[in-house]
Amino acid sequence: MAALVATIMGVVREVLGDSVVDEVDEPIVDYIANVLADQDFDFGPPEGHGIFDALGELLIDARSVYDREHCLEVCAKLCEKLGSHGIVKPKQAVRSLAAPLRMNAGMEEEKAPKKTEYIFDAPPLSSRDKAKTELNRRKEDRQREAQYEMHVAEMEALRAGMPPVYVNHSNVGGSTIRDIHMQNFSVTVGCRDLIQDQTLTLAFGRHYGLIGRNGTGKTSLPRAMAQHAIDGIPKNCQILHVEQEVTGDDTTALQCVLNADVERVQLLQEEARLGQQLKDLEEGTESNQSLDKIKDGLDKDAISKRLEEIYKRLEYIDADAAEARAASILAGLSFTPEMQLKNTKAFSGGWRMRIVLARALFIEPDLLLVDEPTNHLDLHAVLWLETYLLKWPKTFIVVSHAREFLNTVVTGILHLHGKKLHAYKGDYDTFERTREEHLKNQMKAFETNEKARGHMQEFIDKFRYNAKRASLVQSRIKALERMEHVDAVVSDPECCDVCVHAIENLTPRMQLLTNVRMAVFSQHHVDGLDLTVNPLLYMMRCFPDLDAVEALIQGLLIFQGGVLMVSHDEHLITGSVDELWAVTDGKVGPFRGTFKEYKKMLTT
Repeated sequence: MAALVATIMGVVREVLGDSVVDEVDEPIVDYIANVLADQDFDFGPPEGHGIFDALGELLIDARSVYDREHCLEVCAKLCEKLGSHGIVKPKQAVRSLAAPLRMNAGMEEEKAPKKTEYIFDAPPLSSRDKAKTELNRRKEDRQREAQYEMHVAEMEALRAGMPPVYVNHSNVGGSTIRDIHMQNFSVTVGCRDLIQDQTLTLAFGRHYGLIGRNGTGKTSLPRAMAQHAIDGIPKNCQILHVEQEVTGDDTTALQCVLNADVERVQLLQEEARLGQQLKDLEEGTESNQSLDKIKDGLDKDAISKRLEEIYKRLEYIDADAAEARAASILAGLSFTPEMQLKNTKAFSGGWRMRIVLARALFIEPDLLLVDEPTNHLDLHAVLWLETYLLKWPKTFIVVSHAREFLNTVVTGILHLHGKKLHAYKGDYDTFERTREEHLKNQMKAFETNEKARGHMQEFIDKFRYNAKRASLVQSRIKALERMEHVDAVVSDPECCDVCVHAIENLTPRMQLLTNVRMAVFSQHHVDGLDLTVNPLLYMMRCFPDLDAVEALIQGLLIFQGGVLMVSHDEHLITGSVDELWAVTDGKVGPFRGTFKEYKKMLTT
């Protein structure tokens, strides 16, 4: 690296002249040489324009050149001289994405070419530095392990606080739970109030979408409901919160779903046991000791009578159809017949979440709470789930950032904002239009109110000390006190939280206008970041909501490069891509049509 910089320094002196270079400050010359020595530096084309764009202004300000034209000539000459030394490498031609591109090009070689190793000269770490690095690594490992154990403990505590939910056959003729009225409830996590003094009625059979920014309570509210921690929820109301994956064991996926029908499982087990006992009594195949034990318990008539009761109950709960129903649900979630017979421990976390969802759909509780169900599903499974939920006879609440999924399955929106819960009728698009109109009306009411208050205050200030207008001033003051206060419009911010505390102590005082967006960058970034996660996970935790999807669409629209996106989010795809490619039977090729047409093709 040092030799390369020295070579470039010699070329700079040759082109500019020793007298010119000697008059320029040494740090500036070193900077120029190091910029040109960067292996990723773009020299053009046209030749020399890369140098001009990077260093032209500096050369002009340092008076190393006369003017812009002279600077372009010098940069072109520098590029030529550096090229003769082999420093300017020819750039690889950029291929248009519109042209065919063979993805396996170069794969025929037995061995892939190795990348050039770049060895950077750096001082070796001392034993003290090595020990410090190892200590920090161990500290990070302990922090991650502690966080994981805390998460497991939290999940176990939540699971312990939630009553078990199984298939309920006592309501075969229909659920006895109708509307759910929750009045004056609050949701608090630690010392932080997420929802305060709210009232909510869930109408029987309605399908709700729960939306709101991260940290507003989208996860905490369903948890509180599942724990029956909110007054107004009937004690006999079955609430199932789909949140955790199943524990992997030797149980098959199909049996894991069927086990949710506890009564059926117990009846079948008792049927098998009594059937074996009856067979032993009839055939007399067991030892006399065993026969004596059986006779001491149940005689033949008693066993037959109990078996008759079991058969009637199994018929009443339609036990024979349970396995076909469970298999149908698993098949809808993309489980093949072979996969349904695999042990749950053989599946990844995403597939185990599908099993949890299948169990919930099989149980059909009074109130189903689902958190981001489409995250672990492929497009076929999403389309099947949409169709299944459209026919869902009971009430459910779904948290999702998939706009089209919400538009398809929900009949109402619950919006969490500012510790309040607002209910809207209709799908997500209807919610957006209604809320926009509501915000406009609220802004008009606020402006009218402020104008009237300002007019009264102006009159009071003008004639406050006028004895002849004293009675009028007093009436205006009383009218101002009686006037209803209209809150200013507060909508969800489109950027990060404003760090108001950082500017509260500034002098003079500052007043932020309503449209001002503020962000703070601090070199002490450790104070504001979770160092145990990677940047992508951190951003996903901060902005997992629908607004982030809109922001991504806008970013992709202005992005100048090529984009290859793998997604089943219809709104994201239709809003940001120009061409669809479909993977079918191990082949990939363009799909001539819209995303809606592709969905229609899959469902027919």
